[in-house]
Amino acid sequence: MSRAERLLALVQALRRRRRPVSGAELAGELEVSLRTIYRDIQTLIAQGAPIDGEAGVGYVLKPGFMLPPLMFTDEEIEALVLGGRMVARRADDRLAFAAENALAKIAAVLPSDLSESMEATGLIVGFSRPEQPDGVDLSTLRQAIRNETKIAFAYVNEQGVPSRRVVWPMALAFFDRVRVLSAWCELRGDYRSFRTDRIADAVDLGQRYPRRRRVLLKEWREREDNHLATAAPATHSAVT
Repeated sequence: MSRAERLLALVQALRRRRRPVSGAELAGELEVSLRTIYRDIQTLIAQGAPIDGEAGVGYVLKPGFMLPPLMFTDEEIEALVLGGRMVARRADDRLAFAAENALAKIAAVLPSDLSESMEATGLIVGFSRPEQPDGVDLSTLRQAIRNETKIAFAYVNEQGVPSRRVVWPMALAFFDRVRVLSAWCELRGDYRSFRTDRIADAVDLGQRYPRRRRVLLKEWREREDNHLATAAPATHSAVT
């Protein structure tokens, strides 16, 4: 690993953490000596990186720091291209268009050799679309998720029973043959998942729901983990 690559890796290691990290932990991750970490930290600070901390206490990178040049390893480029192509093939039209634009913007600012690597990658995404068309504009759901606002819609469950729901949307999952909205359902007073092909007449109510989405997600994931740990291997979370 060159020194430039090591400095970039160090910035990335700091960026992934929200709390101070010790020099010893960084040295172990980058497989270098503790002395090298101390020296590289001072180099980054001298170059303008907003790093707080000191030897023996730990270091933290302040939010918002960006490195001017875009530098990626071969595997990072493959990950970006594969992820972008998966979104372009399997997401709704607006998100697919955004993915293609994002890849084009990244390619435009990369050095020529890395840009060529993006074009020449051998990773291919198989074509796959949901079996049933969505009954809702997914951009409406994504916006409500970002803004933490309530959504009202009509829903028909697996048994064909219709209902009206008001939910607090948290996440949108893209599976091979179906898309699923995960949310807190006011009707059921609990977390529920909704297939988007069974949703109709969705309206963003513009009302902030009373709890933060990250709190809901944390609680929902903990419940899902507990369910998976105790349920039989063949069981799955219900879509209602």
